[in-house]
Amino acid sequence: MGRGYSTEDIRQKLILTLEDSDTGMSGVEISKNIGVNRITMTKYLQVFAAEGLLRQKNIGNITLWFLEPGQESFNFPDDYFKVASQYLEYLVKGIEDQVYSLIHNCLHSGASVNRLILEVILPAIDSVKNLYDDGKIGTAEQNLLRTTISKSLQIFNQLQVVSDPKKNVVVIAADMQSSLISEAASAIYHSDGWRVSHLGDMSSAINVLFDLDFQKLVGKIWKQKPGVLIITVFSQTGEGLSFFADSINPIKEKSGKRMKLALCGKISKKTKINSNMSSEKLEDILQWSQTVTQNLK
Repeated sequence: MGRGYSTEDIRQKLILTLEDSDTGMSGVEISKNIGVNRITMTKYLQVFAAEGLLRQKNIGNITLWFLEPGQESFNFPDDYFKVASQYLEYLVKGIEDQVYSLIHNCLHSGASVNRLILEVILPAIDSVKNLYDDGKIGTAEQNLLRTTISKSLQIFNQLQVVSDPKKNVVVIAADMQSSLISEAASAIYHSDGWRVSHLGDMSSAINVLFDLDFQKLVGKIWKQKPGVLIITVFSQTGEGLSFFADSINPIKEKSGKRMKLALCGKISKKTKINSNMSSEKLEDILQWSQTVTQNLK
């Protein structure tokens, strides 16, 4: 490391060095500007190119480096609010490339995956729903925006994370309206080192055979029963939560205390549903999941 710089320092200095360069810069020029020796700088350039921050162009014997379009450096935690408004703006305007670049830039700037999803993407999901409910966008545009959000969440799932075999979670959406929230939950679980089985919208599986199918799935993904297995169900209705809870609870009872059921959605006070945890807030479910794993140790 040159001058004791961290990887994040190097990244931010690279962005500042290259952001106004239309003709690109050689590795030697960059290393002089940043104060890192040439060999070390070359390694950093290759890593950042693989991450999508840079691109290179060979001219004769010289390799020139450029910032990929749309790169920007942020200062976290101060910039989460700024990023949230930018994300929604790009999303509503239909500028897909800038939506994805914004997520990459945040990650390059050291943002927390959990906070990006909870403070940037979840509010955008709510905003899209409100726009549709208010009649400001139609079904086709709503589906397009939801698809863009889903692709944003896939960026987090592509991050290399070492998973803990003792932390297992199955994520279910009881209806299409809950599918994005379930995707968000899966991405956060993944970033926290959980082994995630994301089933997505399972509304088509609401039938008398679901419990048998689900029991077979549990036998495959939790064969040796290491650690804990949490089944997390997301639904916009109490009926959806009730169906999956009624189907899963008998399997949970047979599997022992290390299989847990969490429900995320609105449950009427008159409705009694058996579960280990229930809340309308994703944050509560995630915090509870973390507590469960800590109690195993």
